[in-house]
Amino acid sequence: MAAEADARLPLDRILLGDCVAHLMSLPPRSVDVIFADPPYNLQLEGALHRPDQSRVDAVDDAWDQFESFEAYDAFTRAWLAACRRVLKPNGTIWVIGSYHNIFRVGSCLQNLGFWLLNDVVWVKSNPMPNFRGRRFANAHETLIWASRDKDAKSYTFNYHALKAFNEDLQMRSDWTLPICSGGERLKGEDGLKVHPTQKPEALLYRVLLSSTNPGDVVLDPFFGTGTTGVVARRLGRRFIGIEREPAYAAAAEARIAAVEPAPPASLEVVTGKRAAPRVPFGSLIEAGLVQPGAELTCSRGLHRATVRADGSLESGTHVGSIHKVGALVQGFDACNGWTFWHLEQGGRREPIDTLREALRARPA
Repeated sequence: MAAEADARLPLDRILLGDCVAHLMSLPPRSVDVIFADPPYNLQLEGALHRPDQSRVDAVDDAWDQFESFEAYDAFTRAWLAACRRVLKPNGTIWVIGSYHNIFRVGSCLQNLGFWLLNDVVWVKSNPMPNFRGRRFANAHETLIWASRDKDAKSYTFNYHALKAFNEDLQMRSDWTLPICSGGERLKGEDGLKVHPTQKPEALLYRVLLSSTNPGDVVLDPFFGTGTTGVVARRLGRRFIGIEREPAYAAAAEARIAAVEPAPPASLEVVTGKRAAPRVPFGSLIEAGLVQPGAELTCSRGLHRATVRADGSLESGTHVGSIHKVGALVQGFDACNGWTFWHLEQGGRREPIDTLREALRARPA
């Protein structure tokens, strides 16, 4: 489970107003993960029509319009710097964009000291066609995933959970998902979209599943209609949303209120052995699971070693840890001693790793 959230945080709330101002009011280093879907600065020129001359409901809102690239860059630097201030040292940030802005955002991230971990390509299985026929159909968006700085090593990445999610295949950085449509797409009484760039919940599900744990605080500085809040609530995460448009915030609030959180017991993620508590080999001797003088062998009995009272092994002229001696007897540079060395029990050779797991399972 995640560490307890800062009591000063406005958890599970939507803050109405300018994102930089609200970010500067939050405690520093208090947020686990940020997901940002900023204005794309699409630079649209004129109305866009389909071949039947019907008008495309494109993004022409004032919040996506900037006087120049310099103005957009200044805006990007301001909100990213404010985000970095509230991000925990081991926290990460996701930013999504299109070819119009994502390269400028990436440069700004690096200039501010963020460390890029991945770029993830959201391949849209049902993209909007290119109606003018002068370019390729734009069928993807890019997400940048970055840590707060270069030296951050303990950020959350639920590798094994994602692998289980993906039928035991390593999750790749190309995600094929449909755009938001059908019943998920919010529409007003006039039948028009409430928000022109509402993101699909499936996209945020992968983002939060991969980089957060139950109880973590997820901040979205461009909250829109609340997709981040919806998925956070469903997955047992806490959220903070910032949105300057009252109509979007109201739609998000109603949408989130209708979400039924998953049962807490179902929110635990699959972890690998690296996430398990560290158990030195000497602890097995202290616990009486292995006795000094016991003989360990490899799985086929070709290599043998004697356990010494200090937790080291002795095999001929080789003395050292279970890993060092395992490597030396094989002539290798490295060895996982936990799986290489076995102890005979009940007429069967069992890897000493089973004893480590037994010790981990004991009540604290």
